[in-house]
Amino acid sequence: MDNQRMLLFIALSVIVLLMWQTWQQDYGPQPVPVQQAQPQGAPVSGTANTDVPQTASVPASSGPPVAGLPAPSSMLGTGGRVRVVTDVLDVQIDLKGGDLRQAELLGYPVSPDKRDTPFRLMSDEGEIFVAQSGLLATGNEAPDHHAMFTTTQAEYRLPAGQNELHVPLVWRGSSGVVVEKIYTFRRKQFVIGFQQRVRNGSDSDWVGSQYRQLQRSRASQGSYLTGYTYTGSVYYSPETKYEKVSFDEIAEKPLSASYAGGWVAMIQHYFLGAWIPESDKLNQFYTKALPGDRYLIGVVSPNISIPAGGEGSLSSQLYVGPKDQNVLPDVAPGLELSVDYGVLTVIAQPLFWLLNWIHKLVGNWGWSIILLTLLIKLAFYKLSETSYRSMANMRKMQPRIQALRDRYGDDKQRLNQAMMEIYKKEKINPLGGCLPILVQIPVFISLYWVLLESVELRQAPFMLWLNDLSAKDPYYVLPVLMGASMFIQQKLNPTPPDPIQAKIMMSLPLVFTVMFLWFPQGLVLYWLVNNILSISQQWYITRRIEKAAH
Repeated sequence: MDNQRMLLFIALSVIVLLMWQTWQQDYGPQPVPVQQAQPQGAPVSGTANTDVPQTASVPASSGPPVAGLPAPSSMLGTGGRVRVVTDVLDVQIDLKGGDLRQAELLGYPVSPDKRDTPFRLMSDEGEIFVAQSGLLATGNEAPDHHAMFTTTQAEYRLPAGQNELHVPLVWRGSSGVVVEKIYTFRRKQFVIGFQQRVRNGSDSDWVGSQYRQLQRSRASQGSYLTGYTYTGSVYYSPETKYEKVSFDEIAEKPLSASYAGGWVAMIQHYFLGAWIPESDKLNQFYTKALPGDRYLIGVVSPNISIPAGGEGSLSSQLYVGPKDQNVLPDVAPGLELSVDYGVLTVIAQPLFWLLNWIHKLVGNWGWSIILLTLLIKLAFYKLSETSYRSMANMRKMQPRIQALRDRYGDDKQRLNQAMMEIYKKEKINPLGGCLPILVQIPVFISLYWVLLESVELRQAPFMLWLNDLSAKDPYYVLPVLMGASMFIQQKLNPTPPDPIQAKIMMSLPLVFTVMFLWFPQGLVLYWLVNNILSISQQWYITRRIEKAAH
């Protein structure tokens, strides 16, 4: 019965923790919007441009009229839009600053029922998520992301048969400095080339650097009961590796550090936006909290010097797309870690590799989950066998244990002593069924994160009404089947002698059924299959032991 008490304690503790976290998210104190925070070493001029990492020369507006599509209202301000359409992206670049203000991912519908509506990852309306860039100069002009650019076309499209599309924006200063901001889009790629080319037409040297940053407002996040995933800023460097910086941490202590290589990103469930600087340059990494519950993470390049009459350029890459684990490692080292498997990444990544490998064979993620569950069950067959054998032996001892309870009544000490004598005589370890379960828990938790975080399973159909393994079952059939399987599994276990404890144990299937109503179909499918396999194995072992006893 010690096993059951321990399992009961663990299960109830997890449930209470999940309920408390969900209640806190829904009804607990909400974060107070940060009014203003000044990162160390990042002075700003005035209040209008507090989102510029350093003081720059005041950008002059370009002289020629601005060309572009009409822009929707935005709290960031607008200057007209340039639309860019490729085979995988539909983005809008604002002429104010040349920011990437909107990005829709054409191969990722917003839902299975709206296949023609692409998912919008970036937007400057509602919850803000934009990619910004600019130049910082000392003693000369330089456009930050508040400067006005011009363009010759309001819309660019990647034509058939062409693999690259260049979108140039131009800013002209009063001193003769001209900056050309060039986005380069490529076929089948979510990586966008980015270059800021400076032509110094002034009569003095141009000394400056470029900054690239992602600005995002705090987004609503899922609860632990419905599948919580991290939304916020992260960065990677060869020294620190992968680091999360939550919005609360940014407000409390802004980041300011220099690294060669690496990247900065804003991530969310399934998708991310990331700036990837040149790997051989020492860049300043920074974060900053802005008014309106908005947050920045960015990088500033080292200065370059361009003599009067000369020309120079600064380059980067911008990734705006899904957390595709087959693509991210080739974009930048460590970028695949943005698929956030948590502390059990070392177990979760091999599990995803195996799941992906099975999918290549069978071509269906639902069957892949079933086969992976079967393989995991086979890997832990011996451990499970030990656990089930222990439970079967405990079940066999039930009549004798009940006789002892009748004999000793409330004398717990003598009852426990007599029970331990029986266990010793029959060579039964009361903890024998617990340890194998504890060993398997990290694997199960890792698989939970694999199924929850992998964009490859987003909107992946299985069969019948199960058309999206990443969403809840619309008819709640899988959770009910899972609860029924859990109930059957409970009946195979020895009944706790304590009536109250027995009632609580029997209520767990109902509790878990309710909890699983909102879980993704893929997770519930895994749990259901695992329960069915466990019932089969446990029933076989229990039957074999009971036969041997007769």
